[in-house]
Amino acid sequence: MNTRMFFARVLGIGAAVVCLANGAAGAAAGSNAPPAAPLKWTTQQDHRNMMEQLGIVRLRPGPSGQPGATNSANYDPANANPHPDLPDPLTLKNGRKITSAEMWWKLRRPEIVEDFEREVFGRVPKNTPRVTWSVVSNITDGLVGHLPARGKQIVGHVDNSTCPSITVDIRMTVVVPAKAKGPVPVLMMFGGFGDGGMPRPAGDPAPVSRFPEFGGPFKDPPSTEQLLAAGWGYATISPNSIQADNGAGLTQGIIGLVNKGQPRKPDDWGALRAWAWGAARGLDYLETDPAIDARKVGIEGVSRYGKAALVTLAFEPRFALALVGSSGEGGAKLHRRNFGEAVENLTGSGEYHWMAGNFLRYGAAESSFGSKNAGDLPVDAHELIALCAPRPTFISYGIPERGDAHWLDQQGSFMAAVAAGPVFRLLGARDLGVNEDYRTAKMPPVNTGLLGGELAWRQHDGGHEDRSNMKHFIAWATRMLQDSRAWH
Repeated sequence: MNTRMFFARVLGIGAAVVCLANGAAGAAAGSNAPPAAPLKWTTQQDHRNMMEQLGIVRLRPGPSGQPGATNSANYDPANANPHPDLPDPLTLKNGRKITSAEMWWKLRRPEIVEDFEREVFGRVPKNTPRVTWSVVSNITDGLVGHLPARGKQIVGHVDNSTCPSITVDIRMTVVVPAKAKGPVPVLMMFGGFGDGGMPRPAGDPAPVSRFPEFGGPFKDPPSTEQLLAAGWGYATISPNSIQADNGAGLTQGIIGLVNKGQPRKPDDWGALRAWAWGAARGLDYLETDPAIDARKVGIEGVSRYGKAALVTLAFEPRFALALVGSSGEGGAKLHRRNFGEAVENLTGSGEYHWMAGNFLRYGAAESSFGSKNAGDLPVDAHELIALCAPRPTFISYGIPERGDAHWLDQQGSFMAAVAAGPVFRLLGARDLGVNEDYRTAKMPPVNTGLLGGELAWRQHDGGHEDRSNMKHFIAWATRMLQDSRAWH
């Protein structure tokens, strides 16, 4: 029995082994047998495998989101900052200070990117396959609400010739105002809707309710209608068509395809980075569409997709701006904060697939390397926000009373945005304009936006959504895209 088959049987998955590129290994052995099937692991098997690769014996359990439960999350501000000192985004690892934009781009930014790729989100493989886009549905005379619009559903087929048993077809919908006189700016949105956000044919009656409401009735029209009314287009992209949102899917989707069904290595990409890669491939398509101004494409998401939107802007320079909705831990929230969700939640089996395997080390209670925690991370969320600079970056939250729970730590995200400010200023952009140290900076009142610069903040009075901030985002984004300081 070969080593791969032995390893597979030990983990209880029978004789299933990885895809072998184009059957090369079989051919070398004198066999014409097709590539074998990818591993079919449970989340628990994959999570345990990564712990074993890293030498982790035991992880600390994450805080509970239930009040009064054992190990319930901390919501006492007095205990929220056990690691108050953040890594300085403008100091090199050798202690040298960054004093110019050139030093940032050539020296410091690559250091920060390397730390995020190795320890937090993982690396995008160099051999990611090409994507071929095709239109599968087209409406030229349609309505979104009562607004005339043109829409099409497209599918991006990912070349799977190296592992034909894994198929990845990225689903995206693109909608623009029907009467646009030229290329329009577009907001690409993670998640989409039940129908992908496609217009209905002009002769069809409007449905009673096309969009679910989070946290109670909305004061504003759906985001799609707000965008079209302002002369924008939108694209909705399906994250699950790129990579499943669970650990069992890590040997499938784009991550599994590139690995030919093998489990990840510790610095391989997780789902957040994979979703960001898929968004970038969607942007490849938008760059070919004459109805769209591809220099003015933003990225948006809420909750886990808010994390993905922030990661997308940080790592893909062609996106012009972002609306980062209620992103919490793993997004705009400081890892070093002990308030609500924590690093240990991200290292547990329910969320670890978003991150690189190496990230599990920071939840380790017992391992071959001892114990690590959030304070040992070489980077934090303020530096993720800083990687977006100088492009316009809008951090959005709702209020706990309407469903945007304290679990997300709005204050910790505000602190991160303040701490990212020096990088925006160094690159000639405008930060939040808060003249306080991030350690003591307090959020402005609800519905009071800090929207004067490329780095923006607004906490609306709605729930776990960013529809309540969309009109403010559109006005801000339109202004930013017209301002020369938004382009560097």
